Amino acid sequence: MPLFGNTPSTPSTTEQPTHVARQWSDSFGGIATRCLQAIIVLVIVIGIVYAAATLSVVTIPVLLALIIASAMHPVVSWLRRHKVPSVLATLAVLVGVLIVLGLVGWLIVVAVVSQWPDLQKSALSGFDKLQDFASTLPFSIDQSQIDQAVKGVQDFVTSSQFGSGALAGASATANFLTGLVLMIVVLFFFLKDGPRIWEFLLRPFTGARYQRARRVGDRVVHTLGGYVRGTATVAAVDAIGIGVGIAIVGVPLALPLAVVVFITAFIPIVGATAAGILAALVALVALGPVQALIVVGIVVLVNQLEGNLLQPVLMGKTLKLHGLVILIGLTAGTVLAGITGAIISVPLLAAAWGAIQVWDGPDTPARAWRQKRPETIEAR
Repeated sequence: MPLFGNTPSTPSTTEQPTHVARQWSDSFGGIATRCLQAIIVLVIVIGIVYAAATLSVVTIPVLLALIIASAMHPVVSWLRRHKVPSVLATLAVLVGVLIVLGLVGWLIVVAVVSQWPDLQKSALSGFDKLQDFASTLPFSIDQSQIDQAVKGVQDFVTSSQFGSGALAGASATANFLTGLVLMIVVLFFFLKDGPRIWEFLLRPFTGARYQRARRVGDRVVHTLGGYVRGTATVAAVDAIGIGVGIAIVGVPLALPLAVVVFITAFIPIVGATAAGILAALVALVALGPVQALIVVGIVVLVNQLEGNLLQPVLMGKTLKLHGLVILIGLTAGTVLAGITGAIISVPLLAAAWGAIQVWDGPDTPARAWRQKRPETIEAR
């Protein structure tokens, strides 16, 4: 028999699996394989989240620009359909967004500056009332303890730790300005060339995968835009209702507090409530406990109006997320990116859920998330 040649080989018997192959092919081996796959996916996700958090000066402005562009896309499209040049339509919408954001900041600054002296006087009077109230408590708080607490605050303000905190604040201001400029630039290009940018990103896909990517992109833009427009309307109603109520009561800084209500209303579940607590604290310090209770009643009334009427009518099916999912998303977003993360986490979760709902077709969710049986819960 030659050593080299194309001699036909004799059919071999069926190869028996090795010991290692048998260990990985049983039930425990299947579980181990799934666990290994889950660990790999988890490591990749953690890496992406870590990179996004490390580059937050870039990622957060881009995400904010994407959310705002999704909300303003119908306006830009309407202007283009009415023969307005693309650049002019983009600039008009961009300038309008910047005017609204600048007006909100200007209202806060002007109102605080104009009413700050009155608030200082009211705060001093309220602090004296708190001291008098503390003297009537069942447990004793003597003057030396109060003086010691005040001295601790003064020592912190004059310490090097406070100075380092001021330097950190200056650095945060610089990062904020950098992110603001980046967001404006990215927002301009998203408004002007958003569909073209998306088509460029879809070049690697063809056939069914391309159609899926188009569906997902359209649903994400629709979800983000609907969420922002609906939430902005709800936030405006909250701000007007609470602002008018606390102004009638006579709470100082009513205008900036109303603006704070509008901003925090973009944080579901806790935003408007936190702003209402702040308004009640201002009323407590400036006017007294009776007015503070009235403010609390106003906040509860407006929140009930929002939850039972405005949210279902204005938001519709845009935000079909369970309250527990929203709460976990808020917590994760706050840990990763502070207040900004709390604001953008929920719309991003809603967009991700919307993408899952059209993964396999216009009305066909991804296979794993389809309803496979009647999901009824029996009372026990």
